[in-house]
Amino acid sequence: MSLPTIDDLEVSGKRVLVRCDFNVPLREGRITDDLRIRSAVPTLQALLERGARVIACSHLGRPKGGVKDELRLAPVGERLTELLGRAVKVASDVVGDGAHGAVDSGAEVVLLENLRFEPGEEANDPSFAESLAALADAYVDDAFGAAHRAHASIVGVAELLPSAAGLLLAEEVAKLGRLLADPEPPYVAVLGGAKVSDKLDVIGNLLDRVDAFCIGGAMAFTLLVARGEEVGKSLVERDRVDDVRAMLGRAENKGVEVLLPADVVAADAPEEGAAHDTVVLGDIGDRLGVDIGPATARAFGETIESARTVLWNGPMGIFEIDDYAAGTRAVADAIARATKNGAYTVAGGGDSAAALKQLGMEDAVSHLSTGGGASLEFLEGKQLPGIAVLERTGG
Repeated sequence: MSLPTIDDLEVSGKRVLVRCDFNVPLREGRITDDLRIRSAVPTLQALLERGARVIACSHLGRPKGGVKDELRLAPVGERLTELLGRAVKVASDVVGDGAHGAVDSGAEVVLLENLRFEPGEEANDPSFAESLAALADAYVDDAFGAAHRAHASIVGVAELLPSAAGLLLAEEVAKLGRLLADPEPPYVAVLGGAKVSDKLDVIGNLLDRVDAFCIGGAMAFTLLVARGEEVGKSLVERDRVDDVRAMLGRAENKGVEVLLPADVVAADAPEEGAAHDTVVLGDIGDRLGVDIGPATARAFGETIESARTVLWNGPMGIFEIDDYAAGTRAVADAIARATKNGAYTVAGGGDSAAALKQLGMEDAVSHLSTGGGASLEFLEGKQLPGIAVLERTGG
């Protein structure tokens, strides 16, 4: 991939619209995880240092084209002011009088209101893209987490203004790209989460690259069923068992090892306080698996620590509940040791990033991606609209 970067744009004295990914979790109006805001700061600082006036924009949540006060970007503006060390003027709308007034005020940094308050955003409406583009002289996309969306602020504006990738977007493409282009062996992919259907395309694209998969989380139970195991009341995607069985056959033919849980934490319910204990898989009975067991964690850890390249996407259990977090913690510890030993390690965004934050281990990997769905689609080998448009029109 050859992406134009901010080095390819003339920004001094120009208004630069920067598409960021400020889709951060909020609780009672307070930001509970500011990783995505912190990750955008280097690009914003670089543009300001080069004499640009910055107009930042982002979506937040799913307001479905209508205004929802609880999804306004004011909390993001406050945090961004703290991180940049300079005032951020938050506009009262996206492309209306409030936005134009904020831009015309001469403020160094303007933050537009939630893009998804406008129905034209998700529809990639040409007139809305033109209204956004009219605010600026150039465009920078730094929202890797939204690069898989063909929305107006991602695709439409890039086709109308001189455009480039921000530092974060370029870094994500380069660092995730290392997992697909000639990764150093042994290469281990650690996958978890709820649904195997979300990861089958990733597994398929990695089969020619990895040496082993360590698969935990609820998705592992569909694979176990495909191998003829009993999994009690654990979550199983019955309609994907044949697909999984075919995938396991391809892995065997290619000599790719697929490690699955041999023991699990079995619970009466996927809830805090439910009765639970650790059992070998065959003794799960009519309960459900909520975490990998210690023997499985040790086997996964040994495989991970022997690797030179590690991808981690998805927790090993219901890590938000302390009683069911030990497997995820063990995997994170093993990946941290692999990193310390010189392996190249990447954690995909979403729940993996949330787990590392919960464990206080955000620095345990070589690269912590800000993308959830975007990371998965990239690793599936798909062409992301936000990247494709910059390759086509940027500079």
